[in-house]
Amino acid sequence: MANAHPVDRQAVYDDYERVRQTFHRLLDTASEADLARRTSGTRWNNEQLLWHMLFGYMVTWRLLFLVRAFGRLPSGFGKAFARLLDAATGPFNLINYLGPCGAVKVYGPRRTSAAFDRLIDSLRGRLAAEPEAALSRGMHYPVRWDPFFKDFMTLADIYRFPTQHFDFHHAQLTLDPHH
Repeated sequence: MANAHPVDRQAVYDDYERVRQTFHRLLDTASEADLARRTSGTRWNNEQLLWHMLFGYMVTWRLLFLVRAFGRLPSGFGKAFARLLDAATGPFNLINYLGPCGAVKVYGPRRTSAAFDRLIDSLRGRLAAEPEAALSRGMHYPVRWDPFFKDFMTLADIYRFPTQHFDFHHAQLTLDPHH
C-alpha cells in the first residue's frame, strides 16, 4: 500500500503556486454580482464555492494529522474509522454545504484571499520538512465523502488532494470566462 516512488515536491509546489495565482485572479477580478452568481452544478454561488475551495486546503491540515496518527496503527483501525465516517456521510454533506454559506458572511473576499495564502505557505513548508519515508505512510479514507478520496491514501496523496479538489470546483465557477 505504500508509495515506493519519491514524491516530486517541486510539482506539488508548482501546483500550489498555480492555484494561488488563479484564486487571487478570480477574487480580484470578480464583482459583487459575479460572486453572487450561481455556480454550475452546485447549490452554491461563486463566493461560497470559492470559500469551499479554500476549505479543501484547510481540511488538508486535518488530514495530514490523521495520516500521521492512523498511519502508525494497524490497518484495521483506519478501515473501521473510514467505515464510521462513510456512515456519517449525510451529516457531513449537510455541514459541508452549510459551512461555506455562513463562512462567506464572516470571511469576505479579502480575508478569504489572505487565508488562502497562509494555507498554501504552511502546506509548502510542511511538505518541505516531511521526511521521504513519512510520505509513503497512509490510511484508509471515507470514499463517499469526496470524489478524490481513495480507499487508501498516503501522506503524499494528501498533499496533492487539495489541488485536485480545487481544479474540479474551478470548472464549476461561473465567473471565469474560460470556464
